[in-house]
Amino acid sequence: MGLNKATSGLDAAAFGELRAKVHDLLYKEMLPFEKESGLTHETRFERAQLEDWWKRSRELGIYGCNLPKEFGGLGLSIDQLCTLKEDATRSNAALYGCVLGENGGPMRIGYIITQATETQNQEFFFPAARGERAGCFALSEPEAGSDATRIQTTAVKDGDDYILNGHKRYITASRTADFAIVMCVTDPDAGTEGVTAFLVDAASPGYRIEGHYLPMSGQHIDNDIILENVRVPARNILGGLGNGFKLGMERININRLLQCPTMLGHAQFALEQAVDYANRRVQFNRSIANFQAIQHMLADMKTANFAAHSMIHAAAAKADRGENIRIEASMCKVFVAENAFQVADKAIQIHGATGITKNHPVEWVFRRLRMFRVLTGSSEIQRNTIGKGIQKDWQMANPEAVS
Repeated sequence: MGLNKATSGLDAAAFGELRAKVHDLLYKEMLPFEKESGLTHETRFERAQLEDWWKRSRELGIYGCNLPKEFGGLGLSIDQLCTLKEDATRSNAALYGCVLGENGGPMRIGYIITQATETQNQEFFFPAARGERAGCFALSEPEAGSDATRIQTTAVKDGDDYILNGHKRYITASRTADFAIVMCVTDPDAGTEGVTAFLVDAASPGYRIEGHYLPMSGQHIDNDIILENVRVPARNILGGLGNGFKLGMERININRLLQCPTMLGHAQFALEQAVDYANRRVQFNRSIANFQAIQHMLADMKTANFAAHSMIHAAAAKADRGENIRIEASMCKVFVAENAFQVADKAIQIHGATGITKNHPVEWVFRRLRMFRVLTGSSEIQRNTIGKGIQKDWQMANPEAVS
């Protein structure tokens, strides 16, 4: 059932070519298009706009590159995927998520595709990998955010089907998704082993999107999914009855790590903006980049980004060896989220009044990076996970001291 599988990814030359394709798509096509069209991170993108870029990325052989080769991808290593995600975010393109398929495409599927049946792949995942369909992952609820054991959404067997009822909250990419991977309780007395994952078509009667939330980043990315007597065939159970919680948690571990290069990309962009501004801004007859106070801030920003980069790729290398990265993913998440935000804060300080102007690039990055201290498990939850790991390691090393 484990999703961790050793992988070496592409050779250096092939990966270099892929990075070049990503770079050209971002800087030669996407960014000029956004500038000409007046698109920003706060534009409410419709499905057709996203789909155009999914298909363009697919034409170039980028879209779906994260998937295993046997499922039509390039079999990238986690380490290589982290590099591409940082590259994409560093561009600060509003539509950067379309390049790798983070808006409901292959990045949302990830290695869960290996747990699907052939029928499920043909109906849901292969079309998503081609940019023809889109999905979302529906775990969190009003009473089950970081505590996923409190899931209330139910799936009750009815002949060859299951009847789903529940409320999923803050589900990213749900507004433009054709289907959702929904975590439901199938056995209320079995604890986490009573949770099952279902593939649910968004066109099903009783399935609807509600609760449009506008986060501080201004992005139109999250909505609620309401399920009222939604009938789902038993063949749509993903990964086996009662295996949903394990499937979800293993996905979350990788997903937490893969959020980190996104944060780092934002922080790298903020650093580049700060360096450029500091060298162009003249005060007292010289650029402010010559002032020691500014130099120290830039030095701290670069140091933080280097540390974050090193952590991310060390954890990715462990994942690529097929090892469990639950603790490492949490350490990366809390460190990168906290430090990337500090980098953005210093970028604001260096820009002065310009940096606190609404919709200036560093002002937007500041807002975006503040969110990551909460998203995909808050910093406090990550520290809980790390702390428990420390205790577990000590107890294993000192069994005679454990009562």
